[in-house]
Amino acid sequence: MKPLVEVLLATTEFFRGRGIPSARLDAELLIGHALGLDRVRVYLNFDRPMRDEELEPIRALVRRRGNREPLAWIVGKKEFYGRDFAVGPGVLVPRPDTETLIEALLPLLGDADPLFVADVGSGTGCIGLTLAMEKPGLRLFAIDKGEAPLAFTKQNVEALGLKERVAVLRGELLDAVPPSRPLDWIVSNPPYIPSGELAGLESEVRDHEPRLALDGGADGLEVYRRLVPAACTRARVGVAFEVGSGQAPAVAEMVAKAGLTPTIHKDLGGIERVVIGQKEPAAG
Repeated sequence: MKPLVEVLLATTEFFRGRGIPSARLDAELLIGHALGLDRVRVYLNFDRPMRDEELEPIRALVRRRGNREPLAWIVGKKEFYGRDFAVGPGVLVPRPDTETLIEALLPLLGDADPLFVADVGSGTGCIGLTLAMEKPGLRLFAIDKGEAPLAFTKQNVEALGLKERVAVLRGELLDAVPPSRPLDWIVSNPPYIPSGELAGLESEVRDHEPRLALDGGADGLEVYRRLVPAACTRARVGVAFEVGSGQAPAVAEMVAKAGLTPTIHKDLGGIERVVIGQKEPAAG
């Protein structure tokens, strides 16, 4: 029987050979996931002999990661804004950059009850559901057109105990919300990667994550051209969009042309990541 540390080192080297940048971390997380151990307990069990029946499920997970399947898909969850969200094939893995939208928008939402928000292209639901968790008066319409994203959104709604405040709807952009339903805010993280750049993405993204959620057309702005005018017309208070690098000025211009006052917010890397539009300028 091999000790756990030997399995960890061998897995790390295998991942490095497959070009995985976070080889050691991924090895620790996958082995811990298979054994039901957190990273600290993995270290505390370095000398633990590994039985054959324990090694087989580890090998299966290692093969998947070696094929560059996203780690979050394999372990079935990804942390976003301090909460775990169920993820898997068919949805984008939540990114830390998207937390910029949460941080920028939360102070603007106020404490109205009810506050009606639509999350267009919900995916895992991480944006809209996080806002709902942070604002008890918020009522959410989580909208997507894919079966897999809707299934994961529903799973996360259930896990977070939000069934009474969230409607999960299938449809194109805002079509699923009846025109008679007032919406205070509309938020979205649309596909924004230019089609010509998809081939250069990391294998985890290019070969696994859904193209529909990535491909923003020739310049990455195809969905914004349809969504921004519609959202700005429907929203009673404002809109918030995540954007790709270099796209904020163009999206802000769309927001301004639609009659809202845009502001741009940078992520932790200094990239202009979020465009917020309001019917009236924010106080101060």
